[in-house]
Amino acid sequence: MQTGIRCMLMRGGTSKGAYFVAEDLPTDVQERDDLLLRIMGSPDSRQIDGIGGAHPLTSKVAIVSRSQSPDTDVDFLFAQVKVGESLVDTKPNCGNILAGVGPFAIERGLVPVYSDETRVRVKTINTGTRAELIVSTPMGAVEYEGNEVIDGVPGSAAAIPINFLDTAGSVCGMLFPTGRRLENINGIETTCVDNGMPIVILRAVDFGLSGTESCAEIDASQDALAKIESVRIEAGQRMGLGDVSNAVVPKMFLISDPLKGMCINTRSLIPRKCHDSIGVFAAVSVATACVLPGTIAYSMASKPAGMTKGLNLGHPTGIFLVRLELSGTEENPSVERGGLIRTARALFDGFVFPRAKKLKAKEGMK
Repeated sequence: MQTGIRCMLMRGGTSKGAYFVAEDLPTDVQERDDLLLRIMGSPDSRQIDGIGGAHPLTSKVAIVSRSQSPDTDVDFLFAQVKVGESLVDTKPNCGNILAGVGPFAIERGLVPVYSDETRVRVKTINTGTRAELIVSTPMGAVEYEGNEVIDGVPGSAAAIPINFLDTAGSVCGMLFPTGRRLENINGIETTCVDNGMPIVILRAVDFGLSGTESCAEIDASQDALAKIESVRIEAGQRMGLGDVSNAVVPKMFLISDPLKGMCINTRSLIPRKCHDSIGVFAAVSVATACVLPGTIAYSMASKPAGMTKGLNLGHPTGIFLVRLELSGTEENPSVERGGLIRTARALFDGFVFPRAKKLKAKEGMK
């Protein structure tokens, strides 16, 4: 008989993933990762025998538990289950899947409802960063319906404000991991930054692109993608990430002049396929580069005045708003805090039945 494992499938921001309470999964990492591969259907590129959606944005996992830290409520481990590969990557973070952690923690009774709004303090185990999510909980339960619209998601839902508390150097240990705001890699000017997600920012024009192409057009630009990947491999070494040929970080960002209403226009690769929108932590890293002098994004970005800035980042399906609080001066600012608004929705709750482990062939069979 098949054994079911308690699972909730949720849309978090512009991603979708399977959410688990940590105690429902094996404690041994190898056993856990093997189970997640079977649940999601990898390494099959279609994930036809699992619940993954055959796309990086829909092959994600959240593992949540009561926090071991006194200043947070729950611990969150993010896992990217690779499509078409037997690989579970827990090195990066995902701010979109993070958006669903607050509602999920309340649904599973890990965090009690306090009032019409419940604040859920989350520690991300992957990077050690902390965030505060504000979840709508009228009548003592999570409210998913609302009027907040985010580009890349049809319809509207209840807003989930997210305040990031300590994202600088989340993976690499430094805001600018190479020690410089401008790097020359393979003859290409780049900026390597980590304010929640390690990314490499590049000018689209340096790869024969305008930066306004569709994802399909970028995915078809094989020469440009090969050149970008060569930069990524070298950037990974310089950022202290080692050999990143089989890793999902650093993410690569092509930037171009802002269109109307934008701070800057972007196209992101995760890491070799164009993202339909933009990742949450990656968006904070891009916005950070836009406001700090000396980066390749700074001179191209259209920025509002003042020490609290709302920055609209353009992407293939619309606009992503990042709010940054700065200190220092306009000429020499520092980023103190980043925040944004996401939405999430529970899609189903129940038990998932993973594919069985490989069985030995019957005697006499080849």
